[in-house]
Amino acid sequence: MLTKLPVKIILATLIFLTGFSGCAAYDIWTYAQTSELVKADAAIVLGTAVWGDEPSPVLRERINHSIWLYENDYVDKIIFTGGKTNGSELAEAVVSKNYAMAHGIPEENIYIEDRSMVTIENFRFVSEIAELYELSDFLVVSDPLHMKRAIQMAEDTGFEAFTSPTTTSEYNSLTSIVPFFFREVGAYVAYTLSFGD
Repeated sequence: MLTKLPVKIILATLIFLTGFSGCAAYDIWTYAQTSELVKADAAIVLGTAVWGDEPSPVLRERINHSIWLYENDYVDKIIFTGGKTNGSELAEAVVSKNYAMAHGIPEENIYIEDRSMVTIENFRFVSEIAELYELSDFLVVSDPLHMKRAIQMAEDTGFEAFTSPTTTSEYNSLTSIVPFFFREVGAYVAYTLSFGD
């Protein structure tokens, strides 16, 4: 009896994780199609890799989307996030700010959070900016498949957040979408089960 119990527990755990992961995969895939274009105080642009002093193609499209939101009066401010990752000399937020300013966004309408290493930290550090400048609602900008986890993290941090995925994501082919999708499923399941701890 004692030897069978661990096997049953392991089996039950595997069944649970498989079912939960399947539901998560469905939620991530369907949520990627959601875009809530509402008027908000600011756009929060989630950082990702930079190449020297230039945004990577993935980050560039996130920035471009935030510029579009600003130019079309959906937001009054843009908050760029991300610290120094992968040995880069400049923080992702700084590179993003420089790119946005070069494309016509006034410096006074840009805030940066340049300490975060992961998505949940993006929101935790942005909360300090939100409090300082009395910003209350936000459009979250990232790639479509990242949006489910990003919005969950934003809400868990206390934000009133709406989804605004890039319409020109670099994840646009089968070879790029599939690995990114499965990484997101794993990350979302891990975050949900740990609630970000």
